[in-house]
Amino acid sequence: MAVPQPPRAARRPRTETWHGYEKLDDYHWLKAANWQEVMQDPSLLPADIRAYLEAENAYHVAVMADTGALQEKLFAELKGRIKEDDTTVPAPDGPFDYFTSYVTGGQQPRFCRRPRGQPGPEQLLLDGNALAKGRDYFRFGGVSNTPDHSLIAWSFDGNGSEFFELRVRHAGSDTDLPDVLHNTAGGAAWAADGKSFFYTLQDPNHRPLKTYRHVLGTPQSADTLVHDEPDTGKFTDVSLTMSEKFIVIGIHDHDTSECRVIDAARPGAAPRLIAPRVDGGEYDLEVWEDRFILRTNAGGAEDYKLVSAPLDHPSTENWADLVPHRPGVFIVGFIALKRWLVRLERENALPRIVVRDMASGEEHTIAFDEEAYALGFGEMREYDTDVLRFTYSSMTTPAQVFDYDMRSRARRLRKMQEVPSGHDPADYVTRRIFAPAHDGETIPVTLLYRKGTALDGSSPLWLYGYGSYGISLPASFNTNILSLVNRGFVYAIAHVRGGQEKGRRWYKMGKLSLKQNTFRDFISCAEHLIRERFTAKGQIVAQGGSAGGLLMGAVANMAPGLFGAIVAEVPFVDALTTMLDDTLPLTPPEWPEWGNPIQDKAAYENILAYSPYDRIEAKDYPHILAVAGLTDPRVTYWEPAKWVAKLRERKTDSNLLLLKTNMGAGHGGASGRFDRLKEVAFVYAFGLKVAGRAGAG
Repeated sequence: MAVPQPPRAARRPRTETWHGYEKLDDYHWLKAANWQEVMQDPSLLPADIRAYLEAENAYHVAVMADTGALQEKLFAELKGRIKEDDTTVPAPDGPFDYFTSYVTGGQQPRFCRRPRGQPGPEQLLLDGNALAKGRDYFRFGGVSNTPDHSLIAWSFDGNGSEFFELRVRHAGSDTDLPDVLHNTAGGAAWAADGKSFFYTLQDPNHRPLKTYRHVLGTPQSADTLVHDEPDTGKFTDVSLTMSEKFIVIGIHDHDTSECRVIDAARPGAAPRLIAPRVDGGEYDLEVWEDRFILRTNAGGAEDYKLVSAPLDHPSTENWADLVPHRPGVFIVGFIALKRWLVRLERENALPRIVVRDMASGEEHTIAFDEEAYALGFGEMREYDTDVLRFTYSSMTTPAQVFDYDMRSRARRLRKMQEVPSGHDPADYVTRRIFAPAHDGETIPVTLLYRKGTALDGSSPLWLYGYGSYGISLPASFNTNILSLVNRGFVYAIAHVRGGQEKGRRWYKMGKLSLKQNTFRDFISCAEHLIRERFTAKGQIVAQGGSAGGLLMGAVANMAPGLFGAIVAEVPFVDALTTMLDDTLPLTPPEWPEWGNPIQDKAAYENILAYSPYDRIEAKDYPHILAVAGLTDPRVTYWEPAKWVAKLRERKTDSNLLLLKTNMGAGHGGASGRFDRLKEVAFVYAFGLKVAGRAGAG
């Protein structure tokens, strides 16, 4: 099959002036003027934009046609590592055990329950496969039951735009009540009487600013507005404390937060402010008996501390330290139970769980011995319990679910992730090394490779990174990447600044005016891996998505010769233009992360210095694959489309440059578990093709 010439987008120059700088954009037209409507109904995409995206899709199909058999083989491998009829460990909640299950051949989860502690037949609450039938896209949002377990509130996204339709049904019924709520954020928090619930509404610009209370049996138009957030730079969400005593309205951006609570037994009461927001001040909360427990950075607690406050008088002057701040020991999160306070900490990129007996104050720790591993809380639904559920895995060890008796300190393994096609951890090596940064810092790097892999510089390496919003990349088990390491790749995760692997300081050193540390760290990791002969220059496939796609675009501009290929999934590559458009869903809430270039010239100059789209030059670039979703509200489809169009115009090499736009999905790609694996197989086939490993394995 003859490969066609790559598409060339028309140039339609558009010029703006900001802070004395002229900003020329030849491809601004790829942003649909009616983008809000397109997110709700993709058929409304203007014809000229659709024609370009479809031409790019046809081109990538033609270029990748020679990998068809490889993609099928990869898909079979990926699918073969999934237990198709899998079930989660049941979570006790009153008279029932709740769990999620899959059926063989089914793409969607099923939500189920059975009588507590009994092996009897399941009661099917929601069948994702039946609900998704006839839809091109379907993804569950929230699923929550009333306190008496009679009703289920559930939501779904029907096109990838993350506007969730919220519905209610009787438990065990397959039909919904007349209550249908549109354009919600997906979650519902029930009042104690089960007659009403709270939810967040998203406006046409996809901003969750209004919290409502819905009374069953009434139309959405009659819902009571509980909180109307005036700051378009904030996100709001609604949740229920573990004790189910309070509805919590959380208001936050990436630096500042505030909480308001409503007594779940008095749902008509006005929300009560815990502590007014202060720029740079953060807190979240749980309830323990007659006190609030809050995780906060108040008083200079950069890595957070835990404080307590009386339920009736929770203002900051009544906060008392419960777990003092310890620099370098980052408190990731916590659970408050009737007799226990459990916190998840991270120190020097390694997690641990600390359990406190609230009666005696005695503490003990749960940790593991591997060089790098992932540790987290499992699903827990009950406040009055002595059993902690947690999860553990490493790059070589499949996920394990433990129930831990906090009184006896006995662990009970409830589930080990099954790999039907087989997996022997002894066949693989996982390591944690540290790469020197340009400024003397050391960057954690997690490695996985198969025993016997050549470590003499001859092996290809797949390097993954993110580095934004304080999101830390876990060193967890991932069956997909076995398809890479089994073909001779070394797989590496670069824990660069902008994440919180080394505490809050690590995050702050990778944002705003210090954002370029993120990109330089990733380059430093690549250079260190080359020096240590895990790979060689030009043999690295770099991968990142969303804000990790910004990282990909930046390093492609800064050090293109280091990398053989770049995979940028839903990449935030037109950073400056997006931060200049305050009508877009995430722009105002993102200013604390990147800066506000509308009002601040220094922020404009800082973002301009690294924004991938704006820094494209006439030079050689690695092979590049960009992946987009038409209804993506987080990183809009036109960012990767514009980036690829401009790269085609400017780059001087003959390397592959592909744009794959999913015309029926959003930020997370395909919604079905097997359809998603086909997308992974495509990405891996691209990497193997350009690395000369398409015939390996």
